[in-house]
Amino acid sequence: MNRLDWISLCNLTVLCTHQIDAAYWHEWELFHLPGGNQLNLMLNLPLIGSALLALCAIVTRSPRAGLAHAYLIGLGLLTVVLHGGFYATGHSQFMQPMSYLLMVAIGVLSIGQCLALRSDNPAKPLA
Repeated sequence: MNRLDWISLCNLTVLCTHQIDAAYWHEWELFHLPGGNQLNLMLNLPLIGSALLALCAIVTRSPRAGLAHAYLIGLGLLTVVLHGGFYATGHSQFMQPMSYLLMVAIGVLSIGQCLALRSDNPAKPLA
């Protein structure tokens, strides 16, 4: 595995760890989703499955690796933006040090993955 593979793996690992944290904080309540943890689990099946498929595409050098990178980077940045909004509007969830650290790590790793991708493939578009 190369540097970009490792960054991608770390990004996905931190994103999945955030999902564990999200279950603790009842994240579905922040999004006003009915169904509680049952719906949360159902929504995480395709999210985590598709993210794992994206990582497989990356490490196997699939022709769709660029799209897979864009997907993981997008998931990471979307997570940071959404939770930034929750912090800004005064929600009390995700206020433990590890929750903050996960958000920072997701942001740093997503940006780092994007920058590493660009430096490894300067002439190629993300998708």
